[in-house]
Amino acid sequence: MLARVRSGALMGIDAVVVECEVDMALGLPYFNVVGLPEGAVRESKVRVVSALKNCGFELPSKRITVNLAPADIRKEGAAFELPIALGVLAAAKLMEEEPLSHYLFGGELSLDGWVKPIKGVLPLAVAARDGGYRGVMVPTANAAEAALVEGLQVFAVSHLREAVEHLTGEKPLPAFTRENGAPAPSRARQMPLDMSDVRGQADLKTALELAAAGGHNVLLCGPPGSGKTMLARRLPGILPTMTFEEALEVTKIYSVLGLLGEDQALMRERPFRAPHHTISDAGLVGGGPATRPGELSLAHHGVLFLDELPEFRKNVLEVLRQPMEEGSIHLARATHHVTYPCRVMLVAAMNPCPCGYFNVPGHHCQCKEYRILDYHSRVSGPLLDRIDITLQTRPVEYHHISRNGEAEPTNSHYRERVEAARERQRFRFRDEPGVHCNAQMPVRLLYRYCKPSPLAEKRLAKAVLQYGLSARAHDRILKLARSRADLEGHERIEEVDMNLAIDCRQIDRRNWLHTNTLGGPPSRQDALSRPQRPAWNPPPPDEP
Repeated sequence: MLARVRSGALMGIDAVVVECEVDMALGLPYFNVVGLPEGAVRESKVRVVSALKNCGFELPSKRITVNLAPADIRKEGAAFELPIALGVLAAAKLMEEEPLSHYLFGGELSLDGWVKPIKGVLPLAVAARDGGYRGVMVPTANAAEAALVEGLQVFAVSHLREAVEHLTGEKPLPAFTRENGAPAPSRARQMPLDMSDVRGQADLKTALELAAAGGHNVLLCGPPGSGKTMLARRLPGILPTMTFEEALEVTKIYSVLGLLGEDQALMRERPFRAPHHTISDAGLVGGGPATRPGELSLAHHGVLFLDELPEFRKNVLEVLRQPMEEGSIHLARATHHVTYPCRVMLVAAMNPCPCGYFNVPGHHCQCKEYRILDYHSRVSGPLLDRIDITLQTRPVEYHHISRNGEAEPTNSHYRERVEAARERQRFRFRDEPGVHCNAQMPVRLLYRYCKPSPLAEKRLAKAVLQYGLSARAHDRILKLARSRADLEGHERIEEVDMNLAIDCRQIDRRNWLHTNTLGGPPSRQDALSRPQRPAWNPPPPDEP
């Protein structure tokens, strides 16, 4: 007596269809699960037998073997318990096998037969649609998540008895849809942090608006209390709303890890992740024994904020290089390969030295020269080269802190301009799959859409020669200037757009320690420095 039921095993953020073969043969009563199951799957036989007995099903005293095919894929989690239970009933001839062939099943069983929520329901529903199945049968708590996939029947079950009665035709269940589903419990939405909370720092707000408009990476370097962290945490409030396709990609990642709330079927807000600087490289980019997504993938289509950047271990920072370029992270293990998406806006903040007051007027730096050099050497040149906007922050002046009458611009002011700029970019890249903003523009599109005016091109050429910028920095300046032009509604990159883009790279490897943009008298560390980078003064138009 053999029965087959289909479920799914997670491979990265996708699901692979798994066939649960249940064989019931003569012999001593025994229940065995094979097919590379991990601990929770091996233990499922105990819960399945108890759930079937407590639901009133009498099983014959026979030898039961469950094979999870393909056998070379590791099976994890408790999602196989519902399909195994249904397969056992079909093998015992307590129900027909034919209805089981049209659906994918997933659910964890309690000892009394109640079906508990599981991880990875959205990838399971996508696999059912792509595999040509009619639908899925999942726990009631996960039904809204599965209903996000169009063209698929979703049946929500809360008890094993409900599943059996539906499949046998005794009490058919209505298909679950987002319209007829039970209303989710209301959850107080946390008010987003507003840019108006930050006093002064108008130039930094302009830079963050530019970063949000084009999806660019940002590094803020400055003394403690200058607003670096406050501004970074308010950046998601001015980012544009995610499209449905972007929201589905983010939801799949959170579904795999079981991070979706009970009343949250779809991630509607862009994620903001701020890991502590003690994080490991596997925690940041993903990995571990189960090759789970890391903080980099959890920030997909959102913001990854690295506060106190030099305090992160150097090997942790260096693993960001390739993912920042490709927008995905490839994890290779002995038995499998997994790819996770990670198109993020990297926002980093750091102090100019360990004490935080190097070249800050009104403060005396207590750091030795070698300590400053060692502190900055923790951030490598190749990593800096991948950051589009690098700015030094200034201490907030007293008249900005104390003023009460003048209101600062709010999120709505910046978001309106950012949305308009992103709409221009969506139209521009409408025929380019996977490209949503200027920062994601490949090289083949760079010279088609980033055409500078003659004066703008002259400014860029002079900046590359004067500051020793790399080819990557040249391309990133072009993309940044294109974002500035989109904000202002310019058809091509004008001179003012190029000047701002060049000024946004205040910190480059050539004079990382030698730029005193904070004003005030030079500190004692200036004895170390070479001649400081001169201010950018545009030459007259007739200069050759």
